[in-house]
Amino acid sequence: VQLQASGGGSVQAGDSLRVSCLASGRTLRMYAVGWFRQAPGKEREFVAAISWGGATNYADFVKGRFTISRDSAKNTAYLQMNSLKPEDTAVYYCAVDTQRAYASSRRELYDYWGQGTQVTVSS
Repeated sequence: VQLQASGGGSVQAGDSLRVSCLASGRTLRMYAVGWFRQAPGKEREFVAAISWGGATNYADFVKGRFTISRDSAKNTAYLQMNSLKPEDTAVYYCAVDTQRAYASSRRELYDYWGQGTQVTVSS
């Protein structure tokens, strides 16, 4: 499966942004989809995931601010980000876990990755 992340940009603190992950090659709704992010000099970290059944899992630092969703008709997953903070600045990556149905936070379980999209939040 090929993943194309898009929608990143530069915003002010408190703004909202939605990043998208378009899948091709396979039907996205059959798999768990995760969003991860990596800031300069830091490890790639889990942000959110959605299982094939629609169950969601969020990192504590985004609960109540970010929402992960999926549009099966468009074969696209989304990450809606509200109340953005400067510490949310990072490259955001989408990934697919083709082996498990649940929404894992473990990046090593995801076997396909998109190229990433830059999100920059200024204060």
